[in-house]
Amino acid sequence: MNWRTVKSRLDDYERLMRLDWPIGTLLLFWPTMWAVWLSSDGKPDWFVAWVFMLGAVLMHSLGCVINDYADRDFDPHVARTRDRPLAARRIAPWEALGLAVVLGVAALLLVWQVMTPCLLRLTVVAAFLALTYPFAKRFLPIPQAYLGVSFGLAIPMAYAAHRGYVPVEGWILLVGNMFWSIAYDTEYAMVDRPDDLRIGIRTSAITFGEYDVVAVMACYALAFLLIAWGGARSGMGLPFLAGILAACGLACHHYRLIRRREGPDCFRAFFGNNAIGAAIFAGIALDYLSRGVRPF
Repeated sequence: MNWRTVKSRLDDYERLMRLDWPIGTLLLFWPTMWAVWLSSDGKPDWFVAWVFMLGAVLMHSLGCVINDYADRDFDPHVARTRDRPLAARRIAPWEALGLAVVLGVAALLLVWQVMTPCLLRLTVVAAFLALTYPFAKRFLPIPQAYLGVSFGLAIPMAYAAHRGYVPVEGWILLVGNMFWSIAYDTEYAMVDRPDDLRIGIRTSAITFGEYDVVAVMACYALAFLLIAWGGARSGMGLPFLAGILAACGLACHHYRLIRRREGPDCFRAFFGNNAIGAAIFAGIALDYLSRGVRPF
């Protein structure tokens, strides 16, 4: 096997884990960092923070591998996904399963370093959701809600790692993250709606139908209200509110992008959610800094 072949194989594994496409990891990373800061009152244990940062990469990669394995017979029929390594048969299904096992074990060993009894229970739930989400698309009318809980479970997990329990605001933030996930993943699903209708996969974009744009904006509104409520319960002030308002402004821009339901603009809106997550985190971090709380 020559170097060119090795590089090609490594590129395929990179694409399978979406390491070449970091938006998914970032959408998992930002809510995790909200919780890491809030659960530690702005002074995170840096080992815990590192564990959750690296865990976001591992768990997103694991979810992508399982997703592509589950969809390996559907993806060849969707224009946007037909060139994925499993769909194009450049990686065998058994290789994907082997990689999933390696990623899962690595994530478990990582979180074990900060394990508490509460965190152990949440870890089991997180593993179950990550492994079953790809199959939920066959049955649930809004599988994005399932994705939102799966992506957002790092929020109560961060509280469990720092405090040993999950307060009410941790669960409020989880529900807020669920609505945010429905909003951004519906934007994503609007791109694939014709192909998904043809092959029989259920998505929120199909379920919402002609009300998809209204549903996206309603989910943004619910998400920001719930996140603001969770922040208020944590003692957040004006800088945090400014971060929420910035996120609202970005969401309004998304309305301008998705209202015509054109694929490229819906894709741009989906990618724009990285800025929304970052704006909320900036509000949290600046709020603590404005009160003299230094993370170092």
